[in-house]
Amino acid sequence: MKEKTPGSSRIGVLTSGGDAPGMNAAIRAIYRAAYELGIELTGIRRGYTGLVEGDFFRMERSHVVNIIHLGGTILGTSRSEEFKSWEGRQRSAENLQNAGIDALIVIGGDGTFKGAARFNDETGIPTIGIPGSIDNDIPGTDFSIGFDTAINTALEAIDKIRDTAISHGRLFFVEVMGRSSDLIAIESGIAGGAEFLVLPEDKNAVDDLCTQLSSSFSAGKRYAIVVVAEGNNPGCSFSIAKEVSDRLSIESRVVVLGHIQRGGSPTARDRVLAAKLGVSAV
Repeated sequence: MKEKTPGSSRIGVLTSGGDAPGMNAAIRAIYRAAYELGIELTGIRRGYTGLVEGDFFRMERSHVVNIIHLGGTILGTSRSEEFKSWEGRQRSAENLQNAGIDALIVIGGDGTFKGAARFNDETGIPTIGIPGSIDNDIPGTDFSIGFDTAINTALEAIDKIRDTAISHGRLFFVEVMGRSSDLIAIESGIAGGAEFLVLPEDKNAVDDLCTQLSSSFSAGKRYAIVVVAEGNNPGCSFSIAKEVSDRLSIESRVVVLGHIQRGGSPTARDRVLAAKLGVSAV
């Protein structure tokens, strides 16, 4: 073990918001880096909910063995309404102080980062954020943990759907996650060779789609894959598909990939990113 460096002797770690593949790899990296520096790591269960309730435990080597390849998060996660209140954040700070925790590392998305920033400013407890979100919508970072895995999961689904689309000569709408970010749709759509993309900011998407589909099918094309970004309206692909089918008098199918994009073993890229960010946070 290396000699302990000045600064925090005990730090806490939590995962918050939607889970993302690679969170466990980040937790592992944080533990290993802290151990090398002689810093004790405290795990906080269920995100900010566990922080408010004081659901803490001392992390040992056994907690991080064989987790680098696992999706999800061994710490659990949640979305806490109580932490959004001043009283909830003050209670959280008291819990950390009572446990002798000097600093906090949070892994999560945009909402998690906003909560961490406010907590840091109000309490003065050093709080570090590690971007972990399949949406890749966090300001200040090019890539968040989980994004690469999510687009590869979507790509695998698009490839398989294309097989049946070709076989049946059918129009498929594939809806992917991302909330206000359309990056999963763009990257998986390009990589999967989708014929068309429907993005939330395109107000003329349906009109343009109908025009292009009509031209393609008139030219002899028998199938098409349309990737739809959910935006802030999950399930929007059903109404889009119905309108297109009614206007063009063609049959279509809708596949909503949903939460499958948040699970699964993280890709090599996400594991490496998680390791780098975890070590840097400590």
